[in-house]
Amino acid sequence: MLQFTPGDWLSLFLHFGTLSLLAVGGAIATTADMHRFLVDEHGWLSDAQFNASIALAQAAPGPNILFVALIGWNVGLNMGSTWIALLSATACLVSIMLPSSVLTYYTAQWSHRNRERRSVRAFKQGFSPIVISLLVATGWVLATASGPSRDHWPLWLLTAVVTLVVWRTRLHMLWLLGAGALLGALGLV
Repeated sequence: MLQFTPGDWLSLFLHFGTLSLLAVGGAIATTADMHRFLVDEHGWLSDAQFNASIALAQAAPGPNILFVALIGWNVGLNMGSTWIALLSATACLVSIMLPSSVLTYYTAQWSHRNRERRSVRAFKQGFSPIVISLLVATGWVLATASGPSRDHWPLWLLTAVVTLVVWRTRLHMLWLLGAGALLGALGLV
């Protein structure tokens, strides 16, 4: 069982608060750095706990951000008790939501007032590649956490095919999710 010092609490809160300001594609886009911080750097979670936290939260109904609370919960459980887990989940969730919510509120007001400015339009268009890159990094971390990527060639092939279908057709996403679920249930991926 690990012990959390006051410095660890501050580090956790500040790190998630900083990630909040980077979460331009949603909090899920910052999971690569969450993994680096929680698993690789501090060892507060294992790869399996990290991936299970995300998978469970994404499968549950409700807001996408719930995975942050579940990650915090598991960090707290590794520290020793349900009360610490509750505090850790709350700290992670508040610290990832508060800075970005305040920034979004004020930025939305400013950008709405200045929406005709060329710089505002360019700023909005410039964020697209950043969001895509963060989501690709997230996918990479989640896909490679269970072992070498060469063992997962069917998943990479499926990812490439789905990417092309989304890019080139107007097929609804639910059909693709259903096809992926069927391939998974059949054990093909």
